[in-house]
Amino acid sequence: MRIFLHIVGGLLVLFGGIWILQGVNILPGSFMTGQMKWAVYGAIAAVAGIGVLVLARRVGRRG
Repeated sequence: MRIFLHIVGGLLVLFGGIWILQGVNILPGSFMTGQMKWAVYGAIAAVAGIGVLVLARRVGRRG
């Protein structure tokens, strides 16, 4: 379970970062480029990913 949570959390942080960069027009080449809503979605995904990583760390300490 812990490994799965680490993978999911890492992917959320990674994709969130990409979405933020595309949303603020730093990383071009997508329909998301220059659309601020994707930067917001990315920030939400990144924060959720950090939360999942913290949860995974706590699960690892229990078992």
